[in-house]
Amino acid sequence: ERTAMKLLADPEIKRRIAKLENERDAKLAEVTEGYRRLAFGSVADAVKLILSDELPDGSEIEKLDLTMVSDIKRPKGGGLEVKFFDRLKALDRLCELSNAASAGENSDFLCALDRSARALRGDDASE
Repeated sequence: ERTAMKLLADPEIKRRIAKLENERDAKLAEVTEGYRRLAFGSVADAVKLILSDELPDGSEIEKLDLTMVSDIKRPKGGGLEVKFFDRLKALDRLCELSNAASAGENSDFLCALDRSARALRGDDASE
């Protein structure tokens, strides 16, 4: 028990835990931003692509924001088939992420680590 307390008090261990938490937070922010773009992003560039008479060259396509596009096909009969990501699913995911953040949910590992540290200190582990 004392070994665990010493490890948790070790500055290097604290630094590593803080680094892991920061990495997790950065990934969560990136995921959240991606879902925001899917839920609220513009489809203007995709519509521009669909309505254009000729396909733009590679450098022009790279400039288009096709974040909302999940699939592009060119059917045998001609034309262009474009499928978009589901905005409602993206909104659902954003709500889930928001609810988890407001509830203060941590990873199972961090929760277990916190409970262990509280138990070793003699704190109330049910907080």
